[in-house]
Amino acid sequence: MYSLIAVFQMYSRIPMPQIPWEERSRRYALCFFPLVGAVIGGMLCGWYWVCEVLSLPSAVFSVIAVCIPVLVTGGIHLDGFCDVEDARASFAEKTRKLEIMSDPHIGSFAVIHLALYVLVQAGFMASIRSFQGVLLTACTYIVSRTLSGLAAVTFRCAKKEGTLQSFVRPAHRRITIAVLACVFAISASGMLAISPFSAIVSLAAAGVVFACYRVYAYKTFGGITGDTAGWFLQKCELWMLIGIVIARIQEARG
Repeated sequence: MYSLIAVFQMYSRIPMPQIPWEERSRRYALCFFPLVGAVIGGMLCGWYWVCEVLSLPSAVFSVIAVCIPVLVTGGIHLDGFCDVEDARASFAEKTRKLEIMSDPHIGSFAVIHLALYVLVQAGFMASIRSFQGVLLTACTYIVSRTLSGLAAVTFRCAKKEGTLQSFVRPAHRRITIAVLACVFAISASGMLAISPFSAIVSLAAAGVVFACYRVYAYKTFGGITGDTAGWFLQKCELWMLIGIVIARIQEARG
């Protein structure tokens, strides 16, 4: 229970009881990370139902749908996305890039890429016009956090300290990997049951982003950090959404 509370305390803004911030309290925290995505997915489905009942336009649905993850998480992953985009735009050496990511100030390149990200996400979210599509999209929030957790305990870390290390260091790696692998299998099976073709395209997109994340993080930063984990999560969710929309358009044409 401490691990469950710890992960929601760090990666969501959902009120939780206070617990001792000790390493043993976070031993299985990453196992529960996908549950944060499940909350976001559930809220997305609920919002779609409200839009259907009130006959609200797709633009209204998409704008609020993009806001839901930020409301749940407090924007912690978008913060990492912005930090990485600032570091990427610097074209500096690895050490300097890590320093830029640690800087709490936001740069102009981060603002530009964040604006583009939100616009693209809102545009594709507006293209989700069925409950099947919403269910598939809801699953992406679980899958992205499952892959992010697996990367955290299997990829090399660029720094010995930091937010990511506070969860990775005390983690029971074998159990964490086993649990997250099971969650991924269940989520993927659920997506396949909803729409096989859309699920395959979306999951393939997630796999490509996951592989590229490892290569890019190792080459650019010498490993992963809490910021790169957030950057990956945002990229993974966006490309899975794009895959779902494109696949469903092709299914409708076929």
